[in-house]
Amino acid sequence: MTSSVVIEILRQTRERLSVRPRSADRMKVNDARNLPERAADLRSRGISPIIAEIKPRILARSLEPEEVAAIGRRYEADGACAISVLTQPTYFLGSPQNARVAREASSLPILRKDFILEERQLDEVACDLVLLIAAFSCDLDGLVEAAKSRGMEPLVEVHTEEELITALKTGARVVGINNRNLSTLEVSLDTFERLGPVAKGSGLFVVAESGIETREDVLRMEEAGADALLVGTSLMREPALLPLLNGAARP
Repeated sequence: MTSSVVIEILRQTRERLSVRPRSADRMKVNDARNLPERAADLRSRGISPIIAEIKPRILARSLEPEEVAAIGRRYEADGACAISVLTQPTYFLGSPQNARVAREASSLPILRKDFILEERQLDEVACDLVLLIAAFSCDLDGLVEAAKSRGMEPLVEVHTEEELITALKTGARVVGINNRNLSTLEVSLDTFERLGPVAKGSGLFVVAESGIETREDVLRMEEAGADALLVGTSLMREPALLPLLNGAARP
């Protein structure tokens, strides 16, 4: 059973879609930035690939464009692998504009995180990667192909063995394993340790998501097969933590 918070976010998303005019404009990203290549470059220099997130909800307020740009520049300077941008406007206080600003301010790959339920949402903003949540995608195969046709890399997020099996049947090359339970919203790194090796063994680029707060957590996830790690809450609370998490600096 999905938590009431997630159910409400989905309801709000469907409500916004029901009143949004359909656009004939189709997004096309011709210069997509490559997440696996960036991760490999960092690893060659002994730096753990961290996807650093811009998550306004942690600050309990929306962000001005100049704030988004400043955060993006700092993440890049501190050795981030990519930048994840929450664009969901109500619960997470984000916006598609934040993804656009972050991409203009940084040379890093930009991952758009939102609740993508319909193909037309892919045309809202240009990004290098787009999150597709297996649990909420009625046509996951269609959304994966629609994202790829626009030049965006789909990152399929899973939480369970069943969802991972579904993701493996698509053409997705990047999978995110979220340590957060959708029913209870509790976090356990055991989830990645259970599913990560399966995804890794299937030849996918694997991202560990949620609950990563220390250098020890990073090493634990990498030991289980993580090619990159997505960190949001910890970095929004303390941006200076990034060089400690990725190993560029030591406490």
